[in-house]
Amino acid sequence: MPSFLIEGGHRLKGTICPQGAKNEVLQILCAVLLTSDEVTVCNVPDILDVRNLIDMLAQLGVKVKNTAPGCWSFQADNIDRNYAESMDFVTRSAGLRGSVMLLGPLLARLGHATVSKPGGDKIGRRRVDTHIKGFQALGAIFCLNEERGYYELKARQLRGTYMLLDEASVTGTANIIMAAVMAQGDTVIYNAACEPYVQQLCRMLVRMGARIEGIGSNRLTIHGVKELHGTSHKVLPDMIEVGSFIGMAAMTGSEITIKDVSYQNLGIIPDSFARLGIKMEQRADDIFIPAQEHYQIDSFIDGSIMTLADAPWPGLTPDLLSVLLVTATQAKGSVLIHQKMFESRLFFVDNLIDMGAQVILCDPHRVVVIGHDRQFPLQARRMSSPDIRAGIALLIAAMSANGTSRIDNIGQIDRGYQDIDGRLNALGARITRVE
Repeated sequence: MPSFLIEGGHRLKGTICPQGAKNEVLQILCAVLLTSDEVTVCNVPDILDVRNLIDMLAQLGVKVKNTAPGCWSFQADNIDRNYAESMDFVTRSAGLRGSVMLLGPLLARLGHATVSKPGGDKIGRRRVDTHIKGFQALGAIFCLNEERGYYELKARQLRGTYMLLDEASVTGTANIIMAAVMAQGDTVIYNAACEPYVQQLCRMLVRMGARIEGIGSNRLTIHGVKELHGTSHKVLPDMIEVGSFIGMAAMTGSEITIKDVSYQNLGIIPDSFARLGIKMEQRADDIFIPAQEHYQIDSFIDGSIMTLADAPWPGLTPDLLSVLLVTATQAKGSVLIHQKMFESRLFFVDNLIDMGAQVILCDPHRVVVIGHDRQFPLQARRMSSPDIRAGIALLIAAMSANGTSRIDNIGQIDRGYQDIDGRLNALGARITRVE
C-alpha cells in the first residue's frame, strides 16, 4: 500500500477544479442497469471506488466504454444473471460500499438480487435495514440462502405502495427509487433523503422515462412505468472536495480559487466554514478564498460555544465534519463538533493530539476543539488513514504542520479523491507518493 510524504508549511496559490461527485456517481452507475439502451455519463472521477464499480458492471455483462477522459458509455442489454448470483459477485460486493445500490436495479430488472454485508469505510455501523425494508414493502421476499451463506431478494413483480422510511438514508432512498420506477402502480416514499445527488438521480431517471414527483423534497411519488430508455448525464462537482479545499486554504494561509463548484448545490457548507471565521467570496460559480493569517470561530448570540453538527440535507453533511474539525485546530476560539451519524469517525483525532492539537474527545460522537490561532503550529508525525474523510483531514493537517509527515494506507484517500497529490502539487504543495 502506498504512502504520502508531506512537507508541511508550503502555501498554495492558483485555481483548482473539484472532481465529479463520488456519492452521486455511484448511484448513477448503478442506475444504468435499469435499461437495455445506452447510457452515457460524464464528469466521472477516476477514483478507486468508481473503478471497482465499473469493473463489477462489466462483469455483470454491461458493455462499458471509456469514450473520453471522465466520460463513459454503458449498455446493459444482456445482464449475466449467473454472475449476479455467483459467489464472486457476492464477495466483490462485500468489499465495496457503493455496490449495495446494485440491489434495487437488479431486483427491478431480474426479479432477484443477492445481498452481502456491505464493505467500505470502518467508521461505525452502516446498516442496510432501510434498503431491505423498502424492498419488502414493494413486495420482495428477503431470505437466507443457507447453501451459499448469503441473503437473497426475490420478487416476480414489484408493486407500488406507501412507505415511511425509518431514516432519511441517501443510499437507501436511491436504492428504493431505482426499484420502484418500474414497479406496478404508484409508490410514495416519505422521509426520503433529498440531497442534490438524489435529486440528480431522479432527474436522470425522468429523462429515461420514469415518472417521479416531489424531487427535492422528502416526499417522493413514483408512478411505475414498464420500461426505461437511454439518456446522457453529467455528474455534479463533489461538494465534499469543495469543502476540503476551503479548509485546506485556511489551514495553510493560502489564496486559491475553486472553479465551477455548482454553488446552488452546496447548501450550508460555505456558511459552516464561515462560522469558523474563514472569509470567502462567491464569484459567479467559483469560490475565492483569500490568504488569511487568522480566522476566528463565531459564538452563538448568547455567547455560548459554537456547535457544528451533521444533519440530513439541507443540514450539514457528516462527510465534512472531519475537515471542519482539523481546520478549527488553527482558528482562534473553540468549537464543539458533534458527529451524530457514525460512532467511530472521530477516533482519528488521536493523530491530531499527537501533532499538538488541543482536542478533547468527549465520547465517540463529540469533540471539543480549542483553536491555537497559529500560536502553536502542528508538528509532523507518521499516521495512517482510517477512512476517506479522516484521510483528507490528516493530509490537510500535515500540509500545515512543521516538518515532514508520512501518511500510510492512502488507498483510503484514493478511494474518494482523484490524483489529489498531483493536483495539490500543481498549486505549490510538496506531497510525494512512495511505495
